[in-house]
Parts: sequence; C-alpha cells; structure tokens
Amino acid sequence: MTGFAELFYYVAGADPVMQGLVGGLFIASMNLVGAVLVGVWRSPSQRGLDAALGFAAGVMLTAAFTSLILPGIEFGGLLPVIVGIALGVVVLDRADAWVPHVHVLITGRRRHDAAQEAGTPEGARSRLSSVVLFIVAITLHNVPEGLAVGVGFGAGRVSDALALMLAIGIQNVPEGLAVAVAARNAGMGGRRFATLTGIRSGLFELPAAVFGAWLVTAVAPLLPYAMGFAAGAMLYVILDEIVPETHTRGHERLATVGTMVGVVVMLVLDVALG
Repeated sequence: MTGFAELFYYVAGADPVMQGLVGGLFIASMNLVGAVLVGVWRSPSQRGLDAALGFAAGVMLTAAFTSLILPGIEFGGLLPVIVGIALGVVVLDRADAWVPHVHVLITGRRRHDAAQEAGTPEGARSRLSSVVLFIVAITLHNVPEGLAVGVGFGAGRVSDALALMLAIGIQNVPEGLAVAVAARNAGMGGRRFATLTGIRSGLFELPAAVFGAWLVTAVAPLLPYAMGFAAGAMLYVILDEIVPETHTRGHERLATVGTMVGVVVMLVLDVALG
C-alpha cells in the first residue's frame, strides 16, 4: 500500500486541507460508482443488498475505532473523545427527529407491490414522500462521513486518514446503489435520473471533508472532540440505520457474515497502511 500513499501525496501534497479536499473527492466518487451501478445491476436482489450493506457496516464500525476513537484518545485523552462521541450521537438523533426514519429501503420491495401502491394517487404520493425522506436521510448521514475523513487528515495522521478514506469509499458503493435503486423504483425518473440522485446524496461529503480538515488545523484543541464526534455520528448511523435494515427481511445470517468480512477487510487496510 506504500504506492497508494505515495500517489496520494503526489496528488494532494502535504497541506491537510488539500488532503481533505482530495479525500472528499475520492469518497464522493465512490458514491458515484455505486450510483452508476444502477444501470448495470438493474434488479439487485435484497440478499445481495443486505450482504453489501452488512459489509459496509463492518468496515465503518472498525474504522470508527481504529482511525478515530483510538487516535483521538492518543491526542487528547479519553474524556474529550467521550464528549465528542456523545455530541455526535445527540446531533444525529436530532437529525433523525427532523427527518423521520424511513425504514423502507425501496430496493427490497417487489415490483407488483409497487405497482399496486402506485395505482392510487394517495399511494403514489406516500411512496414518493417516503423515498424523498430516505434520500434526505442518507444525505444527512453522509455529512459525518465526510467530516471524519477531513478530521483524519487534519490530525496529521495520514496513514489512519487514508485507511478511513478507503473504508468510507468502500461503504459508499452499496449506499449510492441503494439510493439510486430507491429513486428508480419509486418512479422518480429513468436510470439516468436515478444515477444522478445517488450521486447527489454523496456530494455533501466533499465540503464536510474540507471543513473537518480546516477546523482541526485552525483550532487544534478541538481535534479529539472532533474525532469523537465523527466516530459517534458514524456509529449511530451504523447501529440505528444500517444494521436494523439488513436484519428485517430474513437475511440476518448473510448480513452478519458481510459485517464480519467488512471488519476483517478494514483491519487489513489499517495494518497495510499503518
């Protein structure tokens, strides 16, 4: 993985804010990859999506500890990180209160169910409203992911930040696909529009990454709090959104296997880039 790190330094240079920008571009582009897959993988099975999202959860769960929580404790001690984690959980909880949970990953619904529901104006409006809420929720949840990457580069621990960037990029692929398929199945347009919807959901990661890198370089004492905040927000999304979604359609074992594979992959990345 030394070649990858050298390539990153060649592109981004040594400035943490520029590194945050490049890291944000990378994770947003991986969201694009997932969204574009809707044109190739037209009817992904729910088993496949649950396994992919379980894998994403495992990667992110491990990254939250290896790339944010533990380095944050090294920088500023346990208390600031715990405070940051608590703040991250509170902010995401309030965001969920503002944008209610929409546990209807439209990707998993049968087409004939969708057709029956869309047969009435009320059903069509309800379905569209649910998908819009789902897309808004995913967009909001992408912000802490971008923030985490920026904070990682702002901390100056480039190896940890690269591992985190790769982890978030990997999990953005199934996430972008889920958003695109949800938009397409809800009748919000053709595959091109669905792809653009999936891409747009990840664009907020870019400014969040730049802001995170700038913040911790401009106000260094905030670093352990910021790392804890990003970790807490990501853990909230994993445990409150991703894991429950993968365990509601009878594919619990497959999703769990995907999660464990994700944990192992992230550990390998962390060691390889360390």
